[in-house]
Amino acid sequence: MHLPEWLKTAVFYEIYPQSFCDSNGDGIGDFPGMTSRLDYLKELGINAIWINPCFASPFMDAGYDITDYLTIAPRYGTNEDAREFFRQAHRRGIRVLLDLVPGHTSDQHPWFRESRKPEKNEYSNRYIWTKNAFDYPAGFRLQSGLSDRNGNYVVNFFSSQPALNYGFENREYDWQLPPDHPDCQATVNAMKQVMRFWLDAGCDGFRVDMAYSLVKNDPEFVGTQRLWQDIRGMLERDYPEAVILSEWSCAEKAIDAGFHLDFYIHFNCKGYNALFQTESLDYVDPAKAVSCFFSREGKGNIRAFTDEFTAKLDYIRGRGYMCVPTGNHDMIRYSHKRTPEELKVISAFLLLLPCVPFLYYGDEIGMRYQGELTSKEGGYFRTGSRTPMQWDAGKSKGFSTADTLYLPVDGREDAPDCASQMADPDSLWNTVRRFIALRQSAPDFRADGDFEILYAEENRYPFVFRRGRYAIAVNPSASPAAVHLPGSGRKVAAANGDGTWESDELRIRGVSLAVFEIA
Repeated sequence: MHLPEWLKTAVFYEIYPQSFCDSNGDGIGDFPGMTSRLDYLKELGINAIWINPCFASPFMDAGYDITDYLTIAPRYGTNEDAREFFRQAHRRGIRVLLDLVPGHTSDQHPWFRESRKPEKNEYSNRYIWTKNAFDYPAGFRLQSGLSDRNGNYVVNFFSSQPALNYGFENREYDWQLPPDHPDCQATVNAMKQVMRFWLDAGCDGFRVDMAYSLVKNDPEFVGTQRLWQDIRGMLERDYPEAVILSEWSCAEKAIDAGFHLDFYIHFNCKGYNALFQTESLDYVDPAKAVSCFFSREGKGNIRAFTDEFTAKLDYIRGRGYMCVPTGNHDMIRYSHKRTPEELKVISAFLLLLPCVPFLYYGDEIGMRYQGELTSKEGGYFRTGSRTPMQWDAGKSKGFSTADTLYLPVDGREDAPDCASQMADPDSLWNTVRRFIALRQSAPDFRADGDFEILYAEENRYPFVFRRGRYAIAVNPSASPAAVHLPGSGRKVAAANGDGTWESDELRIRGVSLAVFEIA
């Protein structure tokens, strides 16, 4: 299958639209606001964007509960505003992915309003219903007694998100339809129409929410992979440069299913947590607060990452890519309990891996996690990672002229902002910009470039790996580290510190990363 060339050099930026830039003073971000900040992203080095759901919604789950897939939510603007965003992004060489939510809709969607009627109609099987209101089969999250239809409906997440019906690969009850049933195929075709609509409008593809979950009772993902392979076939024929990125976190399954990209993130991938996410979990469950590799304590196990990551990389090589992000809207921000120096090392590391990197908005300046906030639009603990972008030191950090905001900005005196960091050559922002430029300057750092581990030992530092003619040494611990490594190299870049590689001895100070051109 065709793998678009532009992915090799893509550096993505995730925009949470309600929190990025407010153009009209209503306290909520919008498409004109996003358009006004494209030059900022271009200057940073970004050449691809993923926008979280921006379609009509009651926002019980921050837009992941859609009432109309073909209409931009009025609070964000209009369909023409979205088209103008695509046009302006493309003029700057930036691609745009929208967030596709194929697994469920809002319970206010017109499809569901028809599906819940007692009388049979073309949408009766658009969602998953049991036979009668007193069916409570084990293993399903059901809503009951909420309509006149004699049945209970399956939900995917919150109670307001009924699951769309793509069929059951293994069927246990007579209300479970096979994936090739005409009504299940009608659901697939409806989602294809949504994709075509926005691709024709100018977007460049989709990040797919819960991509693994569509066909039910499918433990080996046979039916789910078959479904996505069919959709990939449509793209190959009609939109060969468009891409689909899965929220699967299992690259082997996702790439086999036809996805171009898969996220390597905090679920299904022990290696991601072993790198830098585990010590942040204490906000959710204190019992899970354990050491990770990117910790000043120096007690992490890099092999928990390398063993898993390299196996996945070998399996998908030449057919697709993994995407490793600094974070996203579902995670506690990577800045939690970390210094700017530590963030410089993490950011540089992610930008040099053989993957397609993702920056979550605000991570380039180290925006903080505000864990004390009350839940907003179904955010719960995630709400603290979704606060407004901090553009400058002015009112509302430059996000909005409104007195009341969607969420409060970080009001602390030392809250980071873009303008201040752009003016500081040694800032996190400028470190991120320099390492994006380094990645783009050398073919060895492309997503499809070579990757070889030179030193990775359990509970030892540093971690050293090779990308073509470059060796990267990373030492997140507070103590300096050294390793006997045959050869030598000339240091060409560093995040936060110094390092040498001479006469078979590589040395690097604590909390730093160094890039060497191999002699």
